[in-house]
Amino acid sequence: MDPLIIAGRSFSSRLMVGTGKFASHPLMAAALRASGSEIVTVALRRVDIDREEDELLRHIDRDTYLLLPNTSGARDAEEAVRLARLARAAGCEPWVKLEVTPDPYYLLPDPIETLKATCILVKEGFVVLPYINADPVLAKHLQEAGAATVMPLGAPIGTNKGVRTRDSIAIIIEQAIVPVVVDAGLGAPSHAAEAMEMGADAVLVNTALAVAADPARMAAAFAKGVEAGREGYLAGLGAVRQRAEASSPLTGFLRDDT
Repeated sequence: MDPLIIAGRSFSSRLMVGTGKFASHPLMAAALRASGSEIVTVALRRVDIDREEDELLRHIDRDTYLLLPNTSGARDAEEAVRLARLARAAGCEPWVKLEVTPDPYYLLPDPIETLKATCILVKEGFVVLPYINADPVLAKHLQEAGAATVMPLGAPIGTNKGVRTRDSIAIIIEQAIVPVVVDAGLGAPSHAAEAMEMGADAVLVNTALAVAADPARMAAAFAKGVEAGREGYLAGLGAVRQRAEASSPLTGFLRDDT
C-alpha cells in the first residue's frame, strides 16, 4: 500500500488506533500489534505522560509507534493548549490530536474552540491533527490555519454507526489539501473500507477494537478493510448506475430460431 504522508513524515499503515476502553493493557498491546498501525493515540487525562513506568505507556513501544497525545476531555481551547504543552514538556514529539468536546453527552467537537486552539498550537510549532464535525467550511479554515490533517467524524464517538456523514466527508475530501482521516463512529471493518473507498487518507479506530470479543482479531480485520478500501479507491471504482447493464453481450449467441 502506498505510504501515508503527514507533515512530511511517512507511514506505511493508514490505520490509526486509540488506546481507551480495552479490558486490559495486554489486550490493548495485542490489538496494536495486530493492527499494523504506526500511530497510536493516548488520552492525556488517562496517563502520566512523563513517567515511563506508567502502566498503559509500558505496553506501547515508542520505537514502533508514534505516540499521538490527544486532548480528550478538554472543554475549550485554553484547556486543550495546556494539555498539548504538558505533553511536549514531558518529552513527547510535538504532535497532538486536538479534541475540544464541551458537550458531555454526544461528545461533539466545538468548532470555534478547535479552530482557536489550532491557530495557537500551529504557531507554537505543533503538528496539529484536529478532530471535527464533518463540516467542509471548518475543514478549509483549519487547513488554512496550518492543520496537518483534518479528522471529521463518521458518527459520534463510540457509537459504531459507521460513515453517517458520508456526503459532507466527500466534500471535505474533494477540497482537501492535507490528509483526511475519518475518526469516530466506525464500528466494523466494512466501515473502514467504505471511508477509504471514498478517498479518505486514513481512519482512526478505538471502540470497535476495544469492545470486540477478540480485539486483536478485530484489529487485523480492520487493517485488511483499510487496505482493501485504499486499493479499491486507487483502482478506480465503477460508476453507480440506476438501471441494469449487462456485463456480457446479449446478441450473437442467443437467437430465436423458432
